[in-house]
Amino acid sequence: MPDVPPVEDIGDGVWSLPVPIPHNPLGFTYVYLLTGPQGPVLIDTGWNHDESWDALVDGVKQTGHSVDQIRGAVLTHFHPDHTGLIGRLREHSDAWTAMHPADIAVTERLAAASAAERADAIADQLLRAGFPAEDLDAFRADPHVLAPPAVPDLVLADGAAVDLPGRDLRAVWTPGHTPGHLCLHLPDGGLLFTGDHVLPRITPHVGQFPLHSPDGDPLGDFLRSQERVRRLPDADRLLCLPSHETRFRGTAARAAEITTHHEERLDQIAALLGAGPATLWELTSRLPWRRSWAAMRMLARHMAASETAAHLRTLEERGRAVRTGTDASPAPVPRWVAVPSPGRPA
Repeated sequence: MPDVPPVEDIGDGVWSLPVPIPHNPLGFTYVYLLTGPQGPVLIDTGWNHDESWDALVDGVKQTGHSVDQIRGAVLTHFHPDHTGLIGRLREHSDAWTAMHPADIAVTERLAAASAAERADAIADQLLRAGFPAEDLDAFRADPHVLAPPAVPDLVLADGAAVDLPGRDLRAVWTPGHTPGHLCLHLPDGGLLFTGDHVLPRITPHVGQFPLHSPDGDPLGDFLRSQERVRRLPDADRLLCLPSHETRFRGTAARAAEITTHHEERLDQIAALLGAGPATLWELTSRLPWRRSWAAMRMLARHMAASETAAHLRTLEERGRAVRTGTDASPAPVPRWVAVPSPGRPA
């Protein structure tokens, strides 16, 4: 797990506050604080853990403020390492919290279901993806279903200004990693807060949920969102402030690298389909991953399957794959087949 770096003054009233994610290989999430005449605003809050909360409180103090002075927090997306401390922030301040409406809708759906219902839904997805009985038993024995974050107070739509007097901080809707993922653009400061959309070395996870859904196209959305940040004014002069790893320049070049990675993955999956019809589990277990399939824990296998499912949806949208017949029991299990195109192998 990487060391948590110190709080840093980036300049012009912008600070990075690394908030640890205990027992997680990501190590920490960068929360950013922007000062203003009516109180500072945070970008994200961090993971819900005592150690994380203490780090956030101490980080805010190092900027010359206290948590009760926080004016608000804008959330790049609903994942728990970004929104986990919303509840504690509300308890200790009058801060508003804002997020894109698509992710607010996801949070509301998650909050409406019990932990058992959420676990049952994932087990059903794994069953219908063709996962073997031993994997289902492993999941049921240790489901790892996280509690959803508190629902934010305010909607922040694409292009809207964040309520931070004296600053023109604008929302840039970049769906894909989540349906409502936001980057935040501060053009007068030459900054782009990229959340998990563009990271300097890691390729952000893009998954399809439910795994077997025939609706939506999260990877297609993600690739279009990469193109959108590539076309921002002065994209390659902007200083990118991501939620993980380190800040960097060269937005367009990095977005192009991420796009290339996913295009290569699409070709890999299409090639596997060329060998014959396959279930989601069969495809996922045959693909190369950073860790071998045999060594993956069940949670990692679920995430890998969701990523494969997202690529299959894009292949469907592009006319390179179709889902076909199902096994009869114990639940419908879709299979996919390749659709050859002229001049291009399946």
